[in-house]
Amino acid sequence: MKTIFVQFKCRPGMAYKVADDLVLDVEEISEVYSTSGHYDLIAKFYLQDDQDIGHFVTEKLQVLEGVSDTFTLVAFKAFG
Repeated sequence: MKTIFVQFKCRPGMAYKVADDLVLDVEEISEVYSTSGHYDLIAKFYLQDDQDIGHFVTEKLQVLEGVSDTFTLVAFKAFG
C-alpha cells in the first residue's frame, strides 16, 4: 500500500461539497479535513502498490466539481 496526502483548493462555497464527494465517491480515501491556509481541505488516501498516483489524482480527484487545484504529498513511513 502507498499512502498519499492531497490538499485541495476549492472554488468559493464548494469545500463542503468536495469533502462530501470525496467521502462518497472515492473508495481509496481514509479521511478528509478542512484546513486553514492556502488550501481548503486535506485528505489521506491509501493506494494499491500498482496504482499510479498521477492517474489517480488527475482522473479521480482533480475532476471533482468544485476542485480548482491540488497539491500531492507522498508519505514514506508512519511513526508512532
